[in-house]
Amino acid sequence: PALYESARDGRFLREFVLPAMFTPDPSLRRGPRDNLTFEGIALTPDGRFAWLSMENALIQDGSIPTSDTPGGPCRFTQIDLETGQATRQIAYVPDAIPLRALIPGSYADNGVSEVLMLDAHRMLVLERAYATGRGNSLRLYEIDTRAASDVLGIDALAPGNHQPAAKTLVADFATLGLSRLDNTEGMCWGPPLPNGNRLLVVVSDDNFNPLQVTQFAAFEYIDRP
Repeated sequence: PALYESARDGRFLREFVLPAMFTPDPSLRRGPRDNLTFEGIALTPDGRFAWLSMENALIQDGSIPTSDTPGGPCRFTQIDLETGQATRQIAYVPDAIPLRALIPGSYADNGVSEVLMLDAHRMLVLERAYATGRGNSLRLYEIDTRAASDVLGIDALAPGNHQPAAKTLVADFATLGLSRLDNTEGMCWGPPLPNGNRLLVVVSDDNFNPLQVTQFAAFEYIDRP
């Protein structure tokens, strides 16, 4: 897991120094799981901070989601872009896998695929799930980063030693009239709509798989702070 900054022409500018907890452990007793590390990034409106979101929990923080149990807490880390240092970190608990695989025991997962700031403190969190034979599930939540405790100094997250972010369901994509759901992993704000509401744009990653699609979708977002 790493965070780099580049110029628009691709020139490397810098690598950020991240907390040691994100360094992979060859013995697999702690640290990030393979391919379940940083998956989302969001800038605060003033451009001062970036939030990095983990797809699933660090090994010492808990398990990955199952069809019956939520996952362990994912760490969302705030980076000061001027100093390059991590300044705060909160915990977010992803749902249990909302779909059951068509064949019991075949592949299924759920995790955080993207985050996007609503304002200086409120954040949209996209949970993306997949179950073999059933397809994808996409759920969009809102959290307030101020309402969660700072876990940057906690080596291993456990019940009772932190307060995870409370989340409110904003939308289940299965109800939004899309022709299909796929591996949606990107979110951004588009230009304001004529009525003053915001345009939320999402995009899926087809994984170079001919059975999947790269799908752009845009929605009117009505904010209710």
